[in-house]
Amino acid sequence: MELIEAIRRRRTTNGAFLPDPVSEEHQRLLVELAGRAPSQLNSQPWRFVLVEERDTIDRIADISGSAMTTTMSRGTFFERYRPYFRFSQAEMDERRDGMLFDKLPKPLRPFTNQVFTKRGQFLMNALRVPQTLGEENRKLVAGSPLLLGVMLDRAEYRKEARNAFYSVFSMGAAMENIWLATTELGLGIQFVSFPMEIEESWNQVEQLLEVPPELELMAVYRIGYTPPERRRPAIDWVSNERKRPSQYVFRGTCATPQQGWDDQPVVGSGPTGQGTAGQGTAGPSTMDRTTTTDGTT
Repeated sequence: MELIEAIRRRRTTNGAFLPDPVSEEHQRLLVELAGRAPSQLNSQPWRFVLVEERDTIDRIADISGSAMTTTMSRGTFFERYRPYFRFSQAEMDERRDGMLFDKLPKPLRPFTNQVFTKRGQFLMNALRVPQTLGEENRKLVAGSPLLLGVMLDRAEYRKEARNAFYSVFSMGAAMENIWLATTELGLGIQFVSFPMEIEESWNQVEQLLEVPPELELMAVYRIGYTPPERRRPAIDWVSNERKRPSQYVFRGTCATPQQGWDDQPVVGSGPTGQGTAGQGTAGPSTMDRTTTTDGTT
């Protein structure tokens, strides 16, 4: 697979993985390619922990599902990420970012515009939506053959110094290498984000992974081989839209948006790429989909 095609096909997988273990060859390749990422002064601040032990995965799954249920039932998730939710195709077509809710249980559909209100929160809790989502999240994480913990060396990741930016920037490049590699290897990947929403939950994950004081756990991902067909969750949203160049590119100075590129065919787009950007994620093979089981693209 060519690099440009891999970038265009990148997805975040929000569905279940196959039960097959991720081969040691593929695990080694993923971290080797991560280690090829650029870093400030060749500092290579990233560290990774690969987790296949079933008991550890199950315990992290329990933490993740519980954290999602708590965050959703309190309403803090919707409050925190409200700017990224879209409830109509027209809004998505205009903004071309965020998540479009396109799959909801029938009882919730009339109340989509009230999801950020007290009434909407009451209805979701009454219908036990947080518990349903939390259990789906738990099953997804528990069914993952491999978890990847991503850490930074605290000697490089000094939050009060410029090093912090350099370290996070380098970590992002390393993770993009992993993400693109999964595309070629038939693997899926998804950010296990909900434990991070509750400090106590995140501390529990750190303890399970025995993260030493000199390292800081930055993220956990679930990885596995993807089935040919994937079932969408009961509550789902899509994130296949990408902004047009005129919305994020400037020419000469930031006072002049780039013109003339929005409707031009994308160079190098083949029959599979079609010039589309699509993570989250993310999900089924035809689009980038993110779901409330995780919340990232």
